[in-house]
Amino acid sequence: MIESIRLALQGIMSNRLRSALTMLGILIGVAAVILLIAVGAGSSAAVQNQLAGLGTNTLTVFPTGGFGGGGPGGANRTGTVSRQARLTAKDVTALEDKTNVPDVAEVAPVVNANATATYEGATHDLGQGVGTTPNYFQIRNLEIASGSAFSEEDVTEHRKVVVLGQTVVDNLFGEGVDPLGAKVKIGGSTWTVIGVLESKGTNGFQDQDDTAIAPVTAVQDSLASRSGGYNQITVQAKSRGASDAASAEVTSTLLSTHKVTTADFQVLNQADLLDASEASNQVFTVLLGAVAAISLLVGGIGVMNIMLVTVTERTREIGIRKAIGARKRHILSQFLVESVLLSMLGGVIGVFVGIAGSHFRIVGVAPVVQLYSVVLAFSVAVLVGLFFGIYPANRAASLRPIEALRYE
Repeated sequence: MIESIRLALQGIMSNRLRSALTMLGILIGVAAVILLIAVGAGSSAAVQNQLAGLGTNTLTVFPTGGFGGGGPGGANRTGTVSRQARLTAKDVTALEDKTNVPDVAEVAPVVNANATATYEGATHDLGQGVGTTPNYFQIRNLEIASGSAFSEEDVTEHRKVVVLGQTVVDNLFGEGVDPLGAKVKIGGSTWTVIGVLESKGTNGFQDQDDTAIAPVTAVQDSLASRSGGYNQITVQAKSRGASDAASAEVTSTLLSTHKVTTADFQVLNQADLLDASEASNQVFTVLLGAVAAISLLVGGIGVMNIMLVTVTERTREIGIRKAIGARKRHILSQFLVESVLLSMLGGVIGVFVGIAGSHFRIVGVAPVVQLYSVVLAFSVAVLVGLFFGIYPANRAASLRPIEALRYE
């Protein structure tokens, strides 16, 4: 075996340019597999982080259209009286009762309001105007960068105080300006800024920093109709594992509260979104890896082609070696080892190139190298060299000494 390795290295070094070009195909294949899987993993991690920023154990209850036996509205085509579904303070109270929902940790009603904020001539259309209660900050994983959040007393007293996101602060006050205590007009009413949120960036759907959060009572008084109920209720399960149980408890409780048999609301489980996102990203990553693997196959074909050329060029050498006693297995191992060495060298360089390339952002994604992709890509590269080297090596080993010696 040592002799086969020596002869293989000698053969590689005697045709350096050709060997380098052969290894290039394997190098590109290995690096592509590592990089594309890293991009897929990085993209998946980014999406997971964005969704996790909304709370991994968060449930959101939305009102939907429904049909029931009473309430305002007219009859539909079947004669059933329709009514507009609503979420009310009664629903929030029911969901706060731990006997009804033992797997729920926190509950916060939400009223959304579209409004424009102005301050000393600067104007900004709010991406999100939110009226809620203090525990909303905990449910949505919102941190206060400066100042403070409002309190239950602020909600009870209907105080017009507001916590702003960083985008709103930048647009109204400019960068580096402390907005705490400033009087901002929102929807025609004057609000006092008491806090600024930590920046969270975009979640892929909207700018999470383009928000203003205020006591739900004050928002209902000034920016939304009190009779309209709540736009949604956010619920925090005790843990991500308890999300499904909490969702079932919320559904059961609201069905009872609304006195309906068919839900006139929808419960969105954040854990389900995370699981669905993770599954789709895994498929995406596998597809990327499969596309990259094609280049490894092409590189293997290149190895086979070069080894066939090498066998042809060294036919007389093979004849001489056989004439002085070399057996078929010696010739077979010599050329098979050379093929595998070419693939291994290309694979090693490809691993370094792939890992080095992962330090740069690709199409806006920070790649995350997966150890299994490095091991898999290198192993496949070696197997490719072995597989595509078998035929040329066997062809060399099968040459008859007399014919090989006569070859010009």
